[in-house]
Amino acid sequence: MDHPRRRIAAMFVATSILVVGCTSSPPDNQAPQPQPGQPAAAPSADGAGDPYYPRDGNGGYDVAGYNVSISYDPATGILDGDTTVTAKATAELTEFNLDLIGFDIAGVDVDGKPAKFAREGEHELVITPAAPVAKAASFATRVRYKGKPELKDDGQLGTNGWQKSKSGGAFVAGEPHSATFWFPANDHPRDKAAFRLTARVPSGWSVVSNGREEPSSTDNGWTTFRWVEETRLATYLTTVGIDKWTFERSALADGTPVVTAYAPGVENKKQLESRLPEILEFLGSKFGPYPQKAAGGIYLNEDIGFSLETQGRPIYAKWTNLETVVHENAHQWFGDSVSVDTWADICLNECFASYSQWLWAEAKDKQNLDQRYRSAIDKVRTREQYWANKLYGMGKGKEFHGVYDKGILAIHALRRQVGEDAFNRVLKEWTATHKDGNASWAQFEEFVQKTANQDLRGFFDAWFHGDKIPADQYLYPGPLRG
Repeated sequence: MDHPRRRIAAMFVATSILVVGCTSSPPDNQAPQPQPGQPAAAPSADGAGDPYYPRDGNGGYDVAGYNVSISYDPATGILDGDTTVTAKATAELTEFNLDLIGFDIAGVDVDGKPAKFAREGEHELVITPAAPVAKAASFATRVRYKGKPELKDDGQLGTNGWQKSKSGGAFVAGEPHSATFWFPANDHPRDKAAFRLTARVPSGWSVVSNGREEPSSTDNGWTTFRWVEETRLATYLTTVGIDKWTFERSALADGTPVVTAYAPGVENKKQLESRLPEILEFLGSKFGPYPQKAAGGIYLNEDIGFSLETQGRPIYAKWTNLETVVHENAHQWFGDSVSVDTWADICLNECFASYSQWLWAEAKDKQNLDQRYRSAIDKVRTREQYWANKLYGMGKGKEFHGVYDKGILAIHALRRQVGEDAFNRVLKEWTATHKDGNASWAQFEEFVQKTANQDLRGFFDAWFHGDKIPADQYLYPGPLRG
C-alpha cells in the first residue's frame, strides 16, 4: 500500500473528497470450526486453512490462553522469553506447530516433559512431544527463547513487528502479523485466546499492554509489570510497549478501568484522549454495550504508517487525530469482539470502523451524509482503479486497498438500501450474535438479508464482489435517488 492505512481513514473523514490510493463464540474447550467452504486444517498442519496466508496458524489444537513472560533490556535490545501456551487437542497429536519468528530456542516442554523441536520455514516451530497428546486432552507447551526481536516490512501497511522507539524503548504493532515477533502462538484470528503478560525491564522503564493492570514489583534494579486480558483475543491484537510512559488511570461510568500511556513528547494527546468516554458512549449507542473489559490507549511518539486496534487499548501513531480514535475504538466491536474467519473477510473490520467516522460526523458535526456521499461519488465516478478494489475476494496482498474509502461508500449505500431501522438492527444484533467469536462475510450477507427481509444478492455483488462502478439502482438506492 502506497499510503498509511489509518491515515487514509482520518483524511477521508476530515474532507468531503475521497483519498484514492455463522458461528458465534465457540463453547469452552471447543475448537473454532471452519466456515462453510473452508477446509479444516489437518491435525499437524502448519496452517489454519486461510487461503490468503496458508501457513498462518496451525491445526490440531485450540488455544485457551497465552502466559507470556519476557525480560527486555533496551540497552542491549535482547529479549529473554518464557511462554506457556495452554490448549486442547482436537485430534491425537504426535507433533504440532507453533508460529515464532526468530530467536534461539533454549528448550521446549510439553506437560512438563522435554520435547523435541525443529525450525521450518520463516516461522514454523515444529514440536514433537515425548508422548502423543490424546484427542480432547488439555496440554501445556512451554517455550524458552532468547534473542533480538525482528521486524518486517509489509508491502501494504509498512513495518510490522518489534520496533524501537525514539526514546530507546520498543513497541509491537502489525496486521496481519505482530504476535509471533515476540512470543510463540497459533497465529490466526480464528483461534482466539486469553492473554497474560509478565514483563521485566530495568527500573526507570515501564510496560503497557492489553487488559487489566495488576500490581508491579521491583527487585535488584528491575521492575516487573503484569497485564491480564481475560477476553479472548486474536493474536495480532496483542501488544507490548516499553518506554518511559506517563500513565493516566480512570474508569468509565460502568466501572470499566481505563489506562492510557503517553510516550515522552506526546503528552499533548491527553486532551484528545479525554474524549474517550464520550466516544465509547456514542459507539455503544450504535453498536451495543462496550464489549471489552478494559479501555484506554497507547500514544507513541512515532510517525509510523498506521494506528492499530490492539484489544481494549489501541496503539496510536504520532499523527493520530480524533477520527483515528473513533475508528480504532469502533474496532473493539468490529474486528476485536467479532473477528474475521479469514483475511478475505477484512471488510467486516475496516468498512465498519471507517463508517463509524461518518456516523460520528453525522451526530457530532451535523453532516449531511447523503450529500457527502453524492459528492464523493461524483469525484470518483470515472476512476476505474478505485472501483477495481474489491471489498470481498480482493486477493492476498490487496486486503486493505479499498476498505477505507470505497468501503465507507458501500456501507452508506447499504444503509440506504435496507432502511434506517434494519441498518440499526444489523449494527447491534450482528455484534451481539457473534460477540467474542469469529464470522465470515458470507454469514454477514445472509444476516443482513434476513434482518432486512430483502434479496440483496445483486446489491452485494455490485458493491462488495464487483470491480466496476455499481449500476445506478445500487449506486443510488432509496433516498439517494432524490
